Amino acid sequence: MSDFLLIHGAMHGAWCWRDLVPELNLRGHRVQAIDLPGHGGDMTPISKITLDLYADAILDAIERDFAGGPVQLVGHSMAGYPISLAAERAPDKIARLIYLCAYVPAAGQSLADMRKSAPRQPLLPALIRSEDGKSFRVDPAKTEELFYHDCPEGTAAYANMRLCAQAVAPQAVPCPLGENYASVPRSYIRCTDDRTIPPEFQVTMTHDWPAADVYEMETSHSPFFAAPQELARLLSQITG
Repeated sequence: MSDFLLIHGAMHGAWCWRDLVPELNLRGHRVQAIDLPGHGGDMTPISKITLDLYADAILDAIERDFAGGPVQLVGHSMAGYPISLAAERAPDKIARLIYLCAYVPAAGQSLADMRKSAPRQPLLPALIRSEDGKSFRVDPAKTEELFYHDCPEGTAAYANMRLCAQAVAPQAVPCPLGENYASVPRSYIRCTDDRTIPPEFQVTMTHDWPAADVYEMETSHSPFFAAPQELARLLSQITG
């Protein structure tokens, strides 16, 4: 049995793990999913949200829900950055970092920088920026093709009711990492039919990782909806 803390990606919330949590529970794991600041039920104002605040929320959840850990820390998409920062701050609280079609921080690069360096930017045409430039949303008419094209019928409608504005600030700063981060085991799950983060860029981000630490799923950017049983099985396999 493992303890899992699930961290959602941009614009999402703990709600996106709806189908995965019970599948992990059936396999005997203890699981929590949280809303990062400004997401889901958390009402933190956009102007207050930072990458540091995201990492604080993760470490607070480990203390609150798992008595300090260590936990299997799963980060989807954008969450690759805050889970990495959490590991740098408190490596003893994290048994393993698991990047689920997520950004792996590169030295000196913000998440926005990494997105721009990808060979394609399928998300960019769908973004709707706020008037003050501090946040963005995705055009609801395009969420299905970007995030949920292989998910059960009704998934996009369910998500569109819950997707929130995404603060720009956490994605505009590099993630300072050092020996603490390097000491934490890590795994990556690539999604080969991802229409948000190009699959070939997921390969680039993990090109120098040991083959044993990289896995693949033939799904969209949302395997927690598209194949929750398979994802739960794979997470169980990764954590032994």
